[in-house]
Amino acid sequence: MSTKQADNKSHILTYEISQIVPYINWPYLYHAWSLSGKPQGVKDELRKEALEMLAKLEGKYHTHAVFALCDANSDGDDLLVGDCRIPMLRQQEPAAPGSPNLCLADFIRPAETGIKDMVGIFATTVDAALTADNEQDPYQRMLSQTLADRLAEGTAERMHEEVRRKYWAYAPDERLTMKETHAEKYQGIRPAIGYPSLPDTSVNFLLAELIDMKGIGISLTESGMMIPHASVSGFMFAHPQSQYFELGKIGEDQLQDYARRRGMPIDAVRKFLSANLLKK
Repeated sequence: MSTKQADNKSHILTYEISQIVPYINWPYLYHAWSLSGKPQGVKDELRKEALEMLAKLEGKYHTHAVFALCDANSDGDDLLVGDCRIPMLRQQEPAAPGSPNLCLADFIRPAETGIKDMVGIFATTVDAALTADNEQDPYQRMLSQTLADRLAEGTAERMHEEVRRKYWAYAPDERLTMKETHAEKYQGIRPAIGYPSLPDTSVNFLLAELIDMKGIGISLTESGMMIPHASVSGFMFAHPQSQYFELGKIGEDQLQDYARRRGMPIDAVRKFLSANLLKK
């Protein structure tokens, strides 16, 4: 692994493939191949072929992470990160009766306290050419593409572990098995853009102002999707009570409020959040 400071706030980490293999969450690979209900022998065969491909990729390609640990506060449902205001959305239906309707901003100290808190911003990816060796073989191409996704996720897992133990160091003595790590037994959460609590991919444009995505080869489409596709971006929260949640379906009132806070036309925001809107 190599590391460098890209600027006064972003750290860039580069990993060998072999450093990420232990962090691969294999059930997700099986799911990508629709093997979840198949016999273990079928899964074992896929894993054997995957490991053989990963061995061939070793030394030729790498994975990359960029992250920054930023002073932050919350202001209502917004995160205040440096000069950047990042609006968040609030959960519509609590997970259980009597539970609060959560928002990621809830896990950061309010600005009115006058005390600075901290949030992590990150992105991970793989070398864009990692899947290029298998263009002529559909099976090998699909295997390399699904492995690239697992490597990007595994890189996020490895980076987050190093942040917790070393860079942010709020859990320096953490010692978890990989099974415990994949079960998220650590303190804090790592919600990703495009996932249930952060469905708006255009938030990537705000993240790109805070971390050097281009420094690890990530570019953004007009909708905020990342290229290479095998990339992950999001936030890191350290609050002991922080937790993942499903946003659920939002109504027109929250859509309008979110568009106002983003400073974007409501029709543009509607496109980004189409899957999360209540049907009229």
